[in-house]
Amino acid sequence: MDKTSKDIRCFLEKWLHKSVKQYVSEMDGNEKGDLYGLLVCGLEKPLLEIVLEETQGNQTKAANILGINRNTLRKKVQEYRIQCKAKV
Repeated sequence: MDKTSKDIRCFLEKWLHKSVKQYVSEMDGNEKGDLYGLLVCGLEKPLLEIVLEETQGNQTKAANILGINRNTLRKKVQEYRIQCKAKV
């Protein structure tokens, strides 16, 4: 892992730690939350949209950058109804 990847990972871990602590502390102990679903959906869709935009909609390149299978990316694009727009 290069320095940039480590820096991003460190930033994300700190942000997530702070955000999750705040979410949990504000919940009533009897409340049923959906923290996992909230985080996955809240991060995954914009991540896919940004990478697809930067790759000009090229799903093969985007899947490679994301480290996932192209078919998995296609499934998620359909699931989230993401419009692959070419970068202008």
